[in-house]
Amino acid sequence: MIKPRILFVCLGNICRSPSAETIFKSKTYEQKFDVIIDSAGTSGYHEGEPADDRMRLHLQKRGYKSTSVSRMFTAQKDFDHFDMIIAMDDMNYTDLQHLARNSADKAKIFRMRDFFINEKAGSIPDPYYGGSSGFDRVISLLEDASNGLLTYLKKNSF
Repeated sequence: MIKPRILFVCLGNICRSPSAETIFKSKTYEQKFDVIIDSAGTSGYHEGEPADDRMRLHLQKRGYKSTSVSRMFTAQKDFDHFDMIIAMDDMNYTDLQHLARNSADKAKIFRMRDFFINEKAGSIPDPYYGGSSGFDRVISLLEDASNGLLTYLKKNSF
């Protein structure tokens, strides 16, 4: 079995994509599903920083521990290394489409909402400028989509 390589992408890589990385690592560990997981941002605003303190606190309340460090998405390296590149919202998706070098790169780009099982949302909203409930909502959306992504990977022989 091929070990899938998954990259989660948002704008700054301090709220949504590191949370997706953290949650999906936990889900795959529980299921004993071997996978390589990372996250990145389409901007380098927070490069080298840990995830947002508020997001880490909300993750911790749900039993997760974020160890992610922000980095910027690098088209050459990331398209070559990862099998799936998963955008948190439409803006990130469009940015990744523009960075793609060819159709093979574009075929690797997905939206996190593509994997929702029970949740209904157009994207994973950015909680950065909102209140506490926004962080909780993002975690709930990511938990649901992570379950769907894991099912997708298992069905597609990864």
